[in-house]
Amino acid sequence: MVDTIVLGMQWGDEAKGKLVDILSEDHDVVVRFQGGGNAGHTVVIGDQKYALRLMPSGILRGKKCIIGNGVAVYPAGLIKEINELKNRGVEINPENFMISNLANLTASYHIALDAAMGKKIGTTGNGIGPTYADKRARTPGLLVNDLFDVNELERKVRNNTDFANWVLKFYDEGPLNSGDVLKDLLYARERLLPFVRKDTREIILANIGKLLFEGAQGTLLDCDLGTFPNVTSSNTTIGGAYIGSGVYLNFDEIIGVLKAYTTRVGGGPSPTEQKNEIGERLVERGHEFGTVTGRKRRCGWLDLNAARYAVEVNGIKEICLTKLDVLDEEDEIKVCTGYKINGQSVNYFPVIELEKCEPVYETLPGWKSDTTKIRRSLDLPKNARDYVKRIQDYLHVPITRVGVGNRRDQMISVR
Repeated sequence: MVDTIVLGMQWGDEAKGKLVDILSEDHDVVVRFQGGGNAGHTVVIGDQKYALRLMPSGILRGKKCIIGNGVAVYPAGLIKEINELKNRGVEINPENFMISNLANLTASYHIALDAAMGKKIGTTGNGIGPTYADKRARTPGLLVNDLFDVNELERKVRNNTDFANWVLKFYDEGPLNSGDVLKDLLYARERLLPFVRKDTREIILANIGKLLFEGAQGTLLDCDLGTFPNVTSSNTTIGGAYIGSGVYLNFDEIIGVLKAYTTRVGGGPSPTEQKNEIGERLVERGHEFGTVTGRKRRCGWLDLNAARYAVEVNGIKEICLTKLDVLDEEDEIKVCTGYKINGQSVNYFPVIELEKCEPVYETLPGWKSDTTKIRRSLDLPKNARDYVKRIQDYLHVPITRVGVGNRRDQMISVR
């Protein structure tokens, strides 16, 4: 019996959902503690593909799933997701799915504000930033708990919509009607209230030893420790788990998920990005398009310097290396082992100076063979095993799983 947390080690999109789906078989409760509907997880079971946004991946195995207080909940999006999953035979009821009453609600005015204000940093436009801004500014932001009291909900919606319209006017955007905003939330109220709980923290505490915490996005998008200002609006690192659930846990397993190369979506620096045929090959072979938005991801070589930062920030104890198969056709593979700024090596991670960084590369030979059918680590080509070992040696953390495809059965145990 163990408590486990899964965290992204890059800019998100590391295939955390696949790992959570696999691990949830051995855990009873799966907790989502941060992020919103901007963070998609793709899970492939057989020939069935599931694109999850807010719903924890454990729901596909019938596990008890909790949306914690640190999550931004967009009601219309969540209802749509629930209906889609139910139509595909996934069981969702108040016994196996619960939402903390302390989570923040994303309303349509948050989405309008995001569209007006978030263009420069390349947000998904899902209203996440303005939702968390309400929380941090201590304004009368909307909580899931407000769904219990219609009068309080109406008061907040009218006041907040008036303020949103004042901001939208500054951006030359048209006003919203508070009645329409309220109508959407009342529709959601009828459908989501059965899932809302005031005791999610106590439920989590009652299941210690059987918990799986599911991180969204990745370390480098953390609002405090990431590549500011091109970050998300929540804490994607391990500290967010405690804040976003209300529970301190001495996790038995802290698993970092690391893609075998680097991707980033939206704006912001990525020192190893390849704006050439190499990057395009990685996009094509890796099917690198966002789960939620469909946006094309920017691809490049694996940045081990950034991965070491993620290890240190999160206290990662083991690594799941994903999408190794995407590199199957490369003649040679580069990994970034450090940076230079103005020709000088840096001995720290310049998290807000990455645009100044020149990557220092080490070149390794490719393996030029198909790994997607391999199920034992010893059967991997020697050069592939050497690539995995080089990553492990650099980070001083064991790689315990290697992904060679997007299905459940394409995860190799290296234990």
